Parts: sequence; structure tokens; C-alpha cells
Amino acid sequence: MTYRVMLRMEIKEGMGREFETVWVAIGDSVTSHPANLGQWLSRSEDETGVYYIVSDWVDESGFRQFEKSERHIEHRQKLHPYRSGGGMYTMQVVAHVPSSKGPATHEEWEAAR
Repeated sequence: MTYRVMLRMEIKEGMGREFETVWVAIGDSVTSHPANLGQWLSRSEDETGVYYIVSDWVDESGFRQFEKSERHIEHRQKLHPYRSGGGMYTMQVVAHVPSSKGPATHEEWEAAR
């Protein structure tokens, strides 16, 4: 089953938009790793300056290999100037119930709204 990592990142005041831009620009340093299945960046609507990053991995060992890599260290260094706090949570996905209907792409979803 998929191994999921969720980061809660507290971003310094006034740096949110720049953080988002840098996160997208350097995202392939994570997603190009063979064990990575994709990642998502979300901004909290309840807490100012709080972001959640979710990344899925083929297994825990693949994630741990990435976590110890030079690539990960460089990625963290580029995001560190924006961060004021946060935490990491890891989990094993135990079930997935896909949508039986609905838009296949973000563009189709937006058009249906």
C-alpha cells in the first residue's frame, strides 16, 4: 500500500506567495524520485501562514531513501528561509475509494462548478 507523508509548514509572515512559487519551481526534485507518486501543496483556510504538503510514495523504504539523499537536503535548504515551524506526519494508506463519477481533470471540475 501507499506510504503517505504530510508536512505542516508554518511560513513566515508575508512570505506565502513567494514560498508557493519556490515550492512549485523545485517540486521536481521530489517528484522525479523513482519512489514518489506525486505531491500536493495546500494552504490552510483556518490558520494564516500554514501550508500542508502531502506526498505519496510506493513504500516507506523508498521515502526513507529519498529523505537521506543529497537531493532532499538541497530541497529543504531552498524552502528553509520561508519556514518558521511545523511538523511531519507519516502514515500507511489502508484503503482508497475512488470517485465513481465526476470530472477527470481539474479543468473539468472547475467547469462543472
